[in-house]
Amino acid sequence: MDSERKSAKQKTQEAEAARPEGRYSEMQSAMRFPVKLPVSVHAGSNECAAQTSNISANGVLFQVDVDMPVGSPVEFTISMPAEVVGAESDVQVRCRGRVVRCMVEGDQRSVGAVIDEYSFERA
Repeated sequence: MDSERKSAKQKTQEAEAARPEGRYSEMQSAMRFPVKLPVSVHAGSNECAAQTSNISANGVLFQVDVDMPVGSPVEFTISMPAEVVGAESDVQVRCRGRVVRCMVEGDQRSVGAVIDEYSFERA
């Protein structure tokens, strides 16, 4: 019986890993830092200003005014103040990823995005 359960669990994990958002629960386990920073978001034909709620090694949660469907690609630039990163000037973190979570609470819309690639640029 235990081997049947383990087998079913393994099958479920394999199925989740095959989906683009399959690693979402694993990514959520990364330590998050409650940081509020300005973000410029590009999703499809939409471009808007946003603010981060928290950042982790795997992704970011930010507040936006536009709808972003789960699974859609997103590009965003996070402005890191010079004093935060220990640099002489602000640093822009340009990220590409995909939307993995959308939540609406009251009049606020939050979007969670996994970061697939990033680069740093000095402002």
